[in-house]
Amino acid sequence: MPNYTVETEEAGLPLEQFLARRIPAAPEGYLRQLIRKGKVLCAAKPREAGHLVSAGEKIHLPDSARLRELIEGPTDSTRPVEILFESREILIVNKPAGLAVHSSKGHEQDNLTDRLRVRYDKFSIAPVQRLDLETSGPIIFGKGKKSCAALGKLFLQGEVKKYYLALVSGKVQGRGLLSTEIPAKGKLKTAETGYAVLGGNEHATLLELELHTGRQHQIRRQLADIDHPLFGDRRYRGPCPPQLPRLFLHCRRLIFDDPFSRQRIDVSAPLPNELVTFLQPLGLKIG
Repeated sequence: MPNYTVETEEAGLPLEQFLARRIPAAPEGYLRQLIRKGKVLCAAKPREAGHLVSAGEKIHLPDSARLRELIEGPTDSTRPVEILFESREILIVNKPAGLAVHSSKGHEQDNLTDRLRVRYDKFSIAPVQRLDLETSGPIIFGKGKKSCAALGKLFLQGEVKKYYLALVSGKVQGRGLLSTEIPAKGKLKTAETGYAVLGGNEHATLLELELHTGRQHQIRRQLADIDHPLFGDRRYRGPCPPQLPRLFLHCRRLIFDDPFSRQRIDVSAPLPNELVTFLQPLGLKIG
């Protein structure tokens, strides 16, 4: 939480003017909003605009990503995120590998949701799908509760087509459907993933996968269960060569009908450079 102590020469200033001097990058309306909502404490008590600050008075501000950016300048949590699609209700961004979607243990300071809330703080923005920490690709956010509910319903009803690229160990042939039972919340639930071979050799195969269900670690578990684990997947015993810095799993494309405009949305994210580079010595490339 940012804290300030009023200096002698600042005594007698209205609270909003004191804050404007201390945080010159902050818009006046934003500071007044913090005061109006009771989020600015003076001597441990909320004060209204016009309160005259006293020398030695302690001023406490809320801890928020936007306020930290205004005070400290851009940080990891305010680095830009690539926007793939945006409408009034929907935001789709390209999540890099290694960036968590939500705040969680070890990722409190920098995660995708907090980065976006810095930019879209007037919306109650939230993700409506999951991507593992080490998986890259498009992820959908709803702007507000109504949007999140409508988009979440599409996922529950299986109306979002999800395509992935994966490099797996060993030789896989043709195309097919993986249908297995996966433990989820104490129960066994059906998991289905379609696959098609894009290229490969005796040691590695590049697959396009279509996710028909959305169980946790579904792709990683199913491929490991058929003895074709993902490259870079330590958890499921995949090969981890030193020149591959991450899991070789990338969400390539999302297709769905906008529940508000009824228009078809078809969003793609290119394979990240580090994965393209890893494919080159194998003689594999994405068409």
